[in-house]
Amino acid sequence: MIKAIRTGHILYVNNYRDCVDFYKDKLQLPILFQQEQLTCFDFYGTYLMIEQEDRKDYLKLKNPQKTFSCIRMNVSDVHNVATLLSAKNINVDYNEYTWGKTAKFYDPDGNLLAFKDEEGFLKQLQEYQQKNK
Repeated sequence: MIKAIRTGHILYVNNYRDCVDFYKDKLQLPILFQQEQLTCFDFYGTYLMIEQEDRKDYLKLKNPQKTFSCIRMNVSDVHNVATLLSAKNINVDYNEYTWGKTAKFYDPDGNLLAFKDEEGFLKQLQEYQQKNK
């Protein structure tokens, strides 16, 4: 069994600034952290991440063919989870970035899911809080 530490929902958007303003000003969600093209809100015990769509293949597709959201689960060891999923014949896109590690995959209906390292997420939170004291 995979033990999720935190869960969140990611919305990939084309109108990044308008969407951030909507969730911040209209829905009055508090910002957990923010970067140039990514804003993470406190979403009633989970998180809602608004992220600028940057997948070039998606920018060319018509709307019904796109997945604009991602259910994310934070775990302590993303690589281990990716290995477990791969062993179950799930095609996993595992990546390591300066801001953390992710393992993205699709369910049988084409919905995007991902695991993220909790350590990287906490680092993003702490860096934002330090800058905005």
